Amino acid sequence: MTATADYKTLAERASQELADATAEEALRWTVETFGDDFIVASNMQDAVLIDLATKVKSDVDVLFLETGYHFPETIGTRDAVQTVYPDVRIVNAQAEQSVAEQDAEHGPKLHDRDPTLCCNLRKVVPLRKTLANYSAWVTGVRRVDAPTRANTPIVTWDDRNGLVKVNPIAAWTDDEFNGYIREHGILENPLVSIGYLSIGCAPCTARVEPGQDPRSGRWAGQSKTECGLHG
Repeated sequence: MTATADYKTLAERASQELADATAEEALRWTVETFGDDFIVASNMQDAVLIDLATKVKSDVDVLFLETGYHFPETIGTRDAVQTVYPDVRIVNAQAEQSVAEQDAEHGPKLHDRDPTLCCNLRKVVPLRKTLANYSAWVTGVRRVDAPTRANTPIVTWDDRNGLVKVNPIAAWTDDEFNGYIREHGILENPLVSIGYLSIGCAPCTARVEPGQDPRSGRWAGQSKTECGLHG
């Protein structure tokens, strides 16, 4: 049996055994199972997942997709994470082309004309290349984020990227999530406090009005709801 098949079987078994696991239990299983061979993904909207992970393993690798289109506040949050959690190693995954090179080949503002292609070039491909160096990745996806994420398991096999995917806070409600931030004084992107409730690249992220779906600020006015990282 190949290593991939072994890990796929492992993920399928863990999906059942850890179906009701707490975030700490899921993360502890990840560390015990993979050691250093996993990475924690963060869009730097907050440091909740990073904080949870470092309580189990202080020197985790943290994946940040450096798209070239981030808000300054997002870059500032990334830098603050490194200061608050000095043992973590932030892995900045970058696209093969700079924004200027992409503009030269595809024309300026590709994100307005073909956001799916732009996301693929600046997020999906860099993610896939980075994840190829690991056997598992940990994400902050939650079931309440969007209808497309409603059935997110705690552990699953990520067939698209060919590794185990762990979603330790999949079952957390908004109250639990926000309560954790308040209780533990977790770093949060300052844009959140002014209505940016789902933060991605600056050209494709807008404020959300009170009572609206938090993800309605992503690709506002378009049918697109996901960047392709999680499905």
